[in-house]
Amino acid sequence: MNFIVISPYYPENFQPFTIELAKKGINVLGIGQEPYEQLGSDLQGALTEYFRVENLEDIEEVKRAVAFLFYKHGPIDRIESQNEYWLEHDAILREQFHVLGAKPKHLRKTKFKSKMKKYFAAAGVPVVPGQVIKTEKDIARAIKKIGLPMIAKPDNGVGAAATYKLTSLADVEHFTEQWDHETVYFFEKFVHSSEICTYDGLIDAAGNIVFETTLDYHYTPLELLESQKDNAYYVSKTIDPKLQAYGRAVVKAFGMKERFFHIEFFREGDDYIAIEYNNRPAGGFTVDVYNFAHSIDLYRDYASVVVGEAVAERSFEPQYCLAITRRDATQYAHSEDDLRSRYAEQLKMEKRMPRAFAALQGDTIYTLTTDNREELEDMIAYISQRQ
Repeated sequence: MNFIVISPYYPENFQPFTIELAKKGINVLGIGQEPYEQLGSDLQGALTEYFRVENLEDIEEVKRAVAFLFYKHGPIDRIESQNEYWLEHDAILREQFHVLGAKPKHLRKTKFKSKMKKYFAAAGVPVVPGQVIKTEKDIARAIKKIGLPMIAKPDNGVGAAATYKLTSLADVEHFTEQWDHETVYFFEKFVHSSEICTYDGLIDAAGNIVFETTLDYHYTPLELLESQKDNAYYVSKTIDPKLQAYGRAVVKAFGMKERFFHIEFFREGDDYIAIEYNNRPAGGFTVDVYNFAHSIDLYRDYASVVVGEAVAERSFEPQYCLAITRRDATQYAHSEDDLRSRYAEQLKMEKRMPRAFAALQGDTIYTLTTDNREELEDMIAYISQRQ
């Protein structure tokens, strides 16, 4: 099997995907921008060949790289990055070279919020009313049809970027002034809930869910964007059966295979409202957070899925796993040494955040496990307490 990994070096915490694929005997071929010498011995050892391009965003240059690898190694069986940023490029390359997996037409339902909503509804999952915004007349219609307050997001966008909360006509006027009138937006009814949770997991080649979990955000992405709070989220020990049923129905409706998924929901009382479907694992270091919570190795499990093997048995009961960040510019009540000493047994990982995520999420991330919900809350309070 020939498996092309797009950007095998960055982000660095995704390098184990390449390494575990190679351990399964897969011929792993890398395409990236970094010099070969920068990859490090582990990644170099896992790659049969590495093709360096000048600009990974230049799809024509990347196509030429794939063509060369095809010519040298034979037909390509998989092309994957696992990264939101490259999902469209991955799909274009699969279509060009007749490779198994999601093509551009398959991504439309996971790229556009307006299309996601139709699949959520088809799955029987609660959604709020929304409308595509292409002109100022559409804005007027949305105000009349949906009513304020609304949330305005690019129809094709990631996270809370370029998001506006519209609570008054003055907010609408401000949005209209800021809007470039070219980016298509999606307006939907604002949900008065500060609780966002997810249903995340991994699907095998037959469409079966072979791993499922849930995480809760301590702050919503919009709060992080507006208030520069410290990011904190945690994997829960159990999944609410209602959330699990909704999540499984959504996965079936979207029909993806041999992929991770990351589905966001508002929690409203004892029910849930679907927000968006992400056709990838959650970003940052979240794969590691899953692994610590469940005492598993999802990098290895993904490689098992690719070669058609069963994933490893789950030998341990899940724990809570907290991921929490700190900002370099903030003065905290407790030092890093205090943190490490207090949670010496629970602290599993401490990493600097990649520059691309630091502005929104924080500069250093700490990952801790516990069996106790009260201790989890104590960790959040202690680590984030400011002077």
